[in-house]
Amino acid sequence: MPVPKRPERAATTPSRGRTTTAPPRTAAGTAQDRAEGAVTAADLLAKVGTCAEISNGRYRTDENSPATVPVCGAQGAVFWKADLDIDCDGQTTAHCNGQADPLYSPGTAYVQSDGQPLNAETLPYIVVPAASSRWSPGASGVRGGSVAAVVYQDRVQYAVVGDTGPSDLIGEASYATARGLGISSGPSDGGVPSGVTYIVFKDSEADPIEDHQAAVSTGERLARQFVTDN
Repeated sequence: MPVPKRPERAATTPSRGRTTTAPPRTAAGTAQDRAEGAVTAADLLAKVGTCAEISNGRYRTDENSPATVPVCGAQGAVFWKADLDIDCDGQTTAHCNGQADPLYSPGTAYVQSDGQPLNAETLPYIVVPAASSRWSPGASGVRGGSVAAVVYQDRVQYAVVGDTGPSDLIGEASYATARGLGISSGPSDGGVPSGVTYIVFKDSEADPIEDHQAAVSTGERLARQFVTDN
């Protein structure tokens, strides 16, 4: 059965083009150490080498960049390859607040089971473009709480769809997602300009949306299926 759509707030994340690009952090360890489950980054990247475009046009990664990023279809998932800008919206925390982030918003498009905004500092989530004639995420089974595997270099971070952004931009994820991928997570100067793959599993759900372990469990199961089916 289709996953019911979660309540969505009217506000969306504004454009967050970086003013500077901070280098990714590095850490010792094997690829297996850097994944949250048994499916490695190499396993997933081997299945997204070609793109069957399902978007009616392409997305920009930042306000002043050309539109070069398509949304691609696959068996059981959609995916895109883009940059990673830092989303610090939601609950006010030590690192996500109006002083640290000039574009900070206290709301997220999707909310916790208690009605509170998501916590970008602790919850890995990604941002999807608002629905438009270019692409409607909901029509592809992508909704609030849908589970994603985000891949950067040899790391895999499972996350949920937690916020929406401008309808013509793509490539954004929460502070916690960036940290999990070893990417500098500062809301003003963090992120990376390219090399991030977002794989969102169709009609999936982490319930409740704020339960990261539920996202990991569901994500690992669907990632294994994705590798098998594609």
